[in-house]
Amino acid sequence: MVAALARPGRELAKQLLMIQASVVAFMAAGMAIAVNAEWGFSALIGGGICVIANAVFSGCAFMFSGARAAKRIAASFYTGETLKILITVVLFSVAYMYMQVELVPLKLTYLLALGINIFAPVLFINNKK
Repeated sequence: MVAALARPGRELAKQLLMIQASVVAFMAAGMAIAVNAEWGFSALIGGGICVIANAVFSGCAFMFSGARAAKRIAASFYTGETLKILITVVLFSVAYMYMQVELVPLKLTYLLALGINIFAPVLFINNKK
């Protein structure tokens, strides 16, 4: 019963991650075709940073469920958010220091994937009454 209560939230998180990954792949392919392969690779890296960080957060946020686990839910939520920020910083640092990436597509695709989170409520409006 308790796991059934968290199932709709988990499904929405999976859908959001799939939408983000699809948009990132589409943008990377589009930039590789329109500009060059380096731009496509940089776009894939930038969007991938956002998707990976959000996947870690989603895993932590939905680790526990139920009213009895309220403290563990809050703790895992904050742990997930902290990990998300740390993973984002580490992956951007690795991309800047150890990879030859173009900054414009890297940041543009990261911001696009991040913007999907902002517009997620519009994507998942449920008019069932």
